[in-house]
Amino acid sequence: MDAADRRARLDALESEANSASLRAGAVDHGLAEARSLALHDAIADRLRESPELIVAAQERVAEWRRDGSIATAYVDAWETLLASGLEQLVATLVDPGERATALRQVTPFAGVIDARQRWEIWRRVRVARSKR
Repeated sequence: MDAADRRARLDALESEANSASLRAGAVDHGLAEARSLALHDAIADRLRESPELIVAAQERVAEWRRDGSIATAYVDAWETLLASGLEQLVATLVDPGERATALRQVTPFAGVIDARQRWEIWRRVRVARSKR
């Protein structure tokens, strides 16, 4: 095998490795989205039981606005959503669409689900996805 053949073989292997890496990343990203959706489904249940949790979320979003730690577009969207009423909020939290998925990436509901329940949700999602 001459130098050109070795280079072509290395390029092919690198391309294959990059493709595998991208596929693995897509799987991991899908898992993260599935976990987020399941967590927010549990958050929606908590909000139905304790709508006063919305006030804490509004306070967190107000803090984001004051300290500039979160992009204004997310702050604006969350302020609007949190003011839209419980049913609209809950519907958005469990919506698998692109906008809701983006909002779940920057959630004001961190801490609403305790660690034990969060790990159980993560386990259920992992098991469910492994059966697909």
